[in-house]
Amino acid sequence: MRRSLALALAIAATVRADVPLRRQDVHSVLESKPTGSPACRQQLTGPIETTNCDYETLEDVNEQLYTHLHDLVTTPFFRYFRVDLYRECPYWQENGLCMNRECGVTSADESDIPEKWRAASLSKVQLPHASLSLPGCYYRDSDFCFLDDQTEGEYVDLVQNPERFTGYAGVSAGRVWSSIYNENCFGQSELSLLKAPSPAEVSLPEPSTSVFVEGSDGDGGQCLEKRVYYRIISGLHASISTHICWENMKDQTQGEWGPDLSCFVSRVATHPERLQNIYFNTVLMLRALSRIGPYLAKYDLCSGDHDTDASIEEFTKRELGSVVDLAQTVGKFDESVLFRGENALVLKEEFKQHFRNVSRIMDCVGCDKCRLWGKVQVTGVATALKILFELDEKALDPIANPNLLQRSELVAFINTLHRFSESLHAANYFRKDWAAMDAKQSETLLADVEKKSSTRHHWSPPAQPQSSEGPNATTFDNALRARLAELYKACERGTAVCVRVVASIFSGLSSLFDRTNRHDGPREL
Repeated sequence: MRRSLALALAIAATVRADVPLRRQDVHSVLESKPTGSPACRQQLTGPIETTNCDYETLEDVNEQLYTHLHDLVTTPFFRYFRVDLYRECPYWQENGLCMNRECGVTSADESDIPEKWRAASLSKVQLPHASLSLPGCYYRDSDFCFLDDQTEGEYVDLVQNPERFTGYAGVSAGRVWSSIYNENCFGQSELSLLKAPSPAEVSLPEPSTSVFVEGSDGDGGQCLEKRVYYRIISGLHASISTHICWENMKDQTQGEWGPDLSCFVSRVATHPERLQNIYFNTVLMLRALSRIGPYLAKYDLCSGDHDTDASIEEFTKRELGSVVDLAQTVGKFDESVLFRGENALVLKEEFKQHFRNVSRIMDCVGCDKCRLWGKVQVTGVATALKILFELDEKALDPIANPNLLQRSELVAFINTLHRFSESLHAANYFRKDWAAMDAKQSETLLADVEKKSSTRHHWSPPAQPQSSEGPNATTFDNALRARLAELYKACERGTAVCVRVVASIFSGLSSLFDRTNRHDGPREL
């Protein structure tokens, strides 16, 4: 299949960092000023595609949004996420043995999880009929992603396992992102879609249309849905990059964590469209939240613990209500202009299939913590898409449809919105950090970033270690010890989880050893 130019532009704008540093773009990102307006204006100065809001306005309200979300995700309902981190990659053989201790995930003790949320209770509940079921996961017709079987996997406390720098990079991480961008181009229906007349009269601001489609497909930029898809993926990628820079390992010897401005300049600020796509995703999520607000107001957030539930439930509902109020003010995404016309159903199904593929690719991430947050955020965005494009107002009734959205979907949805909001919060911090620099300091930083960018992504095959007693063997030994400790904890929780962890460890071990020269020790990753 011939890859479209739009996809090529998306990859170039989002993946590559080995291009000449665009200094003017860095200045435009780090020197922009908030507008001071509390609500979205009719006259947009920084338009976000298919929305009636601009990114300056979103920045103005984001500190309130971030504060409420930051408190909300620490509550019992939204902090515990059940996930299967040991399902095999369906597309290639992936080494499951991450060599960095920061890749590890600390599982929650299931006895700390309220009984009504545990697997034992969920197994008694009749889940909705799945359209396609695979070992450990499934999806329904309305779903934009595969969902983990909630009777399997383990609980993770998201607060205790924050998304941050793990050291996961190189060939494995590159293959994951390359697959997300390359393997999910629009296929058989693309030609007819591009030739078809635009189903709606949509006037798009020039700055936003130029991101992926400026003269790209020869279609006059008519396939809005395809552009939206790539913007969502790009915004997700940029947000993850921002969090890596926000909580980066600044000093490995001292174990010092903190914001890294040079990282942000290299990964995000050199490409303003990446940051704009985070704004886009935030508005999309806020629009979905505004739609689901009445549903959440009636949703059962209780843990079942009558001794502590009243005060916690009141706090959770108050913070959630504050977030919904902001969403109704700023979440001005216009979903009605998408999936219209004679090809709407075909295009929507293809859109779903692409996003479902992305959710499956998350099982190929070789770092447990990265896999965890990848699953959370892909599920969160997919839940927003389902709310916007699959659920009508009658369906959004928790009494009539108690199983319309699973708890895992709501947890992922709110935590993903928090991730995007925190990315914008981090961007403002980096702007202040940049403003505090004098001309010489900023020039030194840009020169350093430029030097690093010229060599990044030029990977070469790693050298074979000369002895199993070298540093590589030590790294391997430490990683194996960490995995065995994880195995011990998993086997304490139950046989099924234990078996999956054992399989993951042996899969990693088998790929680490050179079949032709085993006595030389494990290979470098």
